[in-house]
Amino acid sequence: MADGLIAGRIYGYAEERSGSAGSVYVTCKVKAVTDHGETVICNVIAFNDLVRNRLLTLTDGDSVALSGALTPKVWTDKQGKVRPALDMLAHVILHQMRSGEE
Repeated sequence: MADGLIAGRIYGYAEERSGSAGSVYVTCKVKAVTDHGETVICNVIAFNDLVRNRLLTLTDGDSVALSGALTPKVWTDKQGKVRPALDMLAHVILHQMRSGEE
């Protein structure tokens, strides 16, 4: 795990959930593009109230930049190709822009 910054677009919608101990958190996916043009999916979880609330205002395709603890992962697609992914525990939301606000 390392601290990092991810910037991209919300993929789908953020969802609020509750843990077994009563903690509230939000999960979402952010689709980012690498320097080589490949897409990387970042699975985001946020416990911070401000980050949670701001993520919940975003919809599919909205831009976002987040800072937090990153963990690299890999997954295998339907064609059997191994692809990179990231998990992030988001601590700060640095930027958000709804589609069409440019």
